Formats: sequence, structure tokens, C-alpha cells
Amino acid sequence: MSTIRDVAKLANVSTATVSRILNQDTRHKITEETRARVMAAVRELDYHFQSRSLSRRSTEQLDPACTKIGCILSVTKKKYNDPYFMTILSSAEEQLRSKGYSISFIRTGKELVDRNLLVSTFEEDVTGLLLMDTLDQEIYDYIRSRVPYIVGVDTRMEDIDNVAYNHHQVAIHGTEYLISLGHSKIGYIGGSSESETILQSFRYQGFTMAMQGAGLPVNPNWVINCEWDEELCAEKIHELCLTGDLPTAFFVGSDLMAIATMNALAKHQISVPGQVAIVGMSDIEMARFTTPSLTTLQVPKEQIGIIAANMLIERLNGSTLLPQRVTLPSVLIKRDSA
Repeated sequence: MSTIRDVAKLANVSTATVSRILNQDTRHKITEETRARVMAAVRELDYHFQSRSLSRRSTEQLDPACTKIGCILSVTKKKYNDPYFMTILSSAEEQLRSKGYSISFIRTGKELVDRNLLVSTFEEDVTGLLLMDTLDQEIYDYIRSRVPYIVGVDTRMEDIDNVAYNHHQVAIHGTEYLISLGHSKIGYIGGSSESETILQSFRYQGFTMAMQGAGLPVNPNWVINCEWDEELCAEKIHELCLTGDLPTAFFVGSDLMAIATMNALAKHQISVPGQVAIVGMSDIEMARFTTPSLTTLQVPKEQIGIIAANMLIERLNGSTLLPQRVTLPSVLIKRDSA
């Protein structure tokens, strides 16, 4: 008996395209030549299918074999070097796989600035997308018009489902912990998305709120925009060390940047936490094994991935609820760096 994959192979199209043609799904542009080629393959293979009208799609699950799912990561350099996003992606992939789905492609927000790559990525039908980057609005609008089901991981898009943690509150918590230890000269290290400055980031705003709440000044010389790049972070810490004007503590908006900071300080024989205390954020696996071990705010990365995958599966299964935002809690993990 012929399968939908056999039809797709003979017609030289994706299984998703075959499914949409057979189910008369008009939400995606399909040429008459493609439609004719698919129908010719159906007749030649004597493929039998059960049509689903669009009015019934809201209560029926899309066939996982016909569902192309992608992922857009938020990274700065190498695509797969960020343990935070890799943990989320891994848990999301595992959850999708348990329901018969798979991720067909992975891109980064920076890659999709290339218009040719953007168009080629979405020229074939993509049914679902895990979006881990707050994209430029024009790029987002282009993708949104072509992908019916998108779930964001910590994005600011309000017209799609999102699962996230509270950046603002996490930064307040981490900074207040340093203040509770007696620190008053506290710096901030972090970055920002493509569409904002570091001063607009929720983590920085949480840091400044905690400082202002304690009546402490924010020294702009101790606010370091490392653009989420470990090498740039180390370089800027090196430059700061040369000035001799250091804070007694840093709240760092990423564990990777916190580790880069500690390494740079060690090269200048500046002890952590003796001379400069460090609090990071996310609790990646290696945070336990640094010297000293890293005090950090734990973000539930595995749960973020699982919940994001489940939200996407629910949409694929026909959920028509208004966009939802799930915010997960974080917890301070006290170790030796502060």
C-alpha cells in the first residue's frame, strides 16, 4: 500500500505539501504545477487518503510524518556552544520525539538577517517553530506569515505562546544577595538582543532597581556590555583590571560570562570571592565545577524545553486558545564565588 512519503517522493515535494494539497489547505501558496504533479502521483500510486476539511482541523491532530518543525536559536558565535540554549533544545527535542515529531532544521537569529537564507529556510512549508530569539520585527513578520504554529522561548512576541523566566526578578534577586553580603560597589555584566540596548534589557533594569532600592549608585564604568561573547567579556575585564578601579562584586547575566569573568580576574591575581564576588545566572552544568564553584540563579532549562514542546504539540493538535505566557520560577544556588 502506498504512503504519503511515496507520493511526496514521486512528486518531488515535501510530505507537508502533499498533506496540504490533499486536505485543501489554502493557508499556504502552492502553484498549480505543484498541485498537478502531486495529484498525478496520487493517481499513479493509487494512494488513498481521508480528507480533512479546515473546519475539522481544529479538533484533529496533524500527522507527525507530515509536520515540518524548525528551531531558531539565540546565539552569538558558534551555533551549538551555548549550554543554556542547548539544554532547552535537547529537552524540547526529546519531548517532541516522544510524540512522533522531530526538528527538521536549526537556524540562528543572526543567520536569518541574510535575506536569501531566510527565504530558502521557509520556502518549503514549515508547520511549527520553536523560537528562542526575539527577532527583528520585519524578519519575525515574514516568518509569522508562513508558519502557522510558533512557540517562543523567552521572546517578547505577544501574538504567540511563550515560556520564560522573569529576567527582571532574577537580576533583582542576584543583586540583592550581593548587597546582603555587605557589598555596595557592585558592577553588572551582560548583553542585549539585536533589537535593544543593554540599558533596555530586563536583567540590567532589575540590577539597577535593586541598587536604587538599597540607595546605592550605579557606576557606569562597572557596567560592561560583553554582547554575550566570552572572549569580549574577558577582554573588557582585562581592560578594567588595568585601570585599578574594580567593584567588590559583579552580578553577571549569564553563567558563561561569569566564568569568563572569573578566568580574566584570575589572570590578574584577583581572588574570587576574596576581592571580587561573582553571582551568575542560569546554573549551567559546568557552574558546579569552576574554581571557585559559581553562585548562580538557577533557571529551569529542562522544564522550559519540555513545556515549550508541549505547547507546540497542543497547537499542532488543534488548540485555538489565545496566546499563553508561562513564567517559571528561579532559585538562588549558593556556592563559593559569592
